[in-house]
Amino acid sequence: METRSFEHLGIKTSLLGFGCMRFPTLPDGRINEVEAERMLDLAISAGVTYFDTAYPYHGGHSEPFLGKVLKKYPRDSFYLASKLPVWDVHKPEDAERIFQEQLERLQTDYIDFYLLHALDKGRWEQMKALGVIEFCEKLQKLGKIRYFGFSFHDSYKVFEEILLYRVWDFCQIQYNYLDRNEQAGDEGYALAERLGVPLIIMEPIKGGNLAGFSNDINQRFQQMSPYASVASFALRWVGSHPNVKVILSGMSDMQQVEDNLHTFGSFTPFSPAEYEQLDDIVIQLRSRVRNGCTGCRYCMPCPAGVNIPQNFKIWNNYHMYRTYGHIQRAWEKELKPEEKAANCVQCGKCETLCPQKISIRQDLKQVQCDLDSKIFQ
Repeated sequence: METRSFEHLGIKTSLLGFGCMRFPTLPDGRINEVEAERMLDLAISAGVTYFDTAYPYHGGHSEPFLGKVLKKYPRDSFYLASKLPVWDVHKPEDAERIFQEQLERLQTDYIDFYLLHALDKGRWEQMKALGVIEFCEKLQKLGKIRYFGFSFHDSYKVFEEILLYRVWDFCQIQYNYLDRNEQAGDEGYALAERLGVPLIIMEPIKGGNLAGFSNDINQRFQQMSPYASVASFALRWVGSHPNVKVILSGMSDMQQVEDNLHTFGSFTPFSPAEYEQLDDIVIQLRSRVRNGCTGCRYCMPCPAGVNIPQNFKIWNNYHMYRTYGHIQRAWEKELKPEEKAANCVQCGKCETLCPQKISIRQDLKQVQCDLDSKIFQ
């Protein structure tokens, strides 16, 4: 199992981290504990030492289940990561109450890696105002947490502000080869590396979106390595960055565990030729995007209630990946019927406001046509 050193912390972890937010579930939505425990046991036997959970995962059941399974193993044989749900902290006492509950759920006296969960500008300001940073520093002095960090979902500028605020033990960002300019992105990686802040990476496979594409793109990956999964390229790309210390994978079945163990059991960094070919694949994928919507929302609100940026995001992803499965949930579940492109009344107000000068009315017609007809299955 590939391992990485946190030089400033004096520890070493497995490069593969087991993300505990996507355990297999039963028909009623509960964690399939028998199968999930088998998956965890296999990962541990293969050398995985980093386990990442959070207060809200699986409706609050991830922490208790993980704590029960890990109780079988010596406490010093693994690293446990969990997160403070900052959106539930409205007064200082909330942070203490939640942390104590997490210790009980996890059946442990301390948490190795403790994070402020999913920080953005607003949540960061709230945590500072409530003294939560100082509270976590106190926990660290008491040995209740060993390393203090945060996970992040906002722009690079906000990331820079948070990272420079204090000396962090680590931080967790979303990073993958397709979203290098999203959120913290390449700039965030470079800043953390320059400051010596170790990185934990989430969404390396973009929620499963980088695990498979249309046949023509899949074939390009197979030509690079016939026996490697498409997902393994995404993991290896992230792992080829030296300041990446843990790559989280939210594994949902035994096949994913086995594939990841194969990737990290004999980890091979990207070669120059692979970088070149992957960059070309990304160019090909991005060339399929149908319009240049940036999600700026200048076109909103729409008088007819259409969520214009979301329709275009789904549409562009549909054409980029060319499989309906990639956008099915977003189109059928997340986008409300009244927000869909079909509700456009062709008033044209949006087009007078669009900085990109997109033919919004015409494109919305095509969105509905393409998604209704499912031109890509």
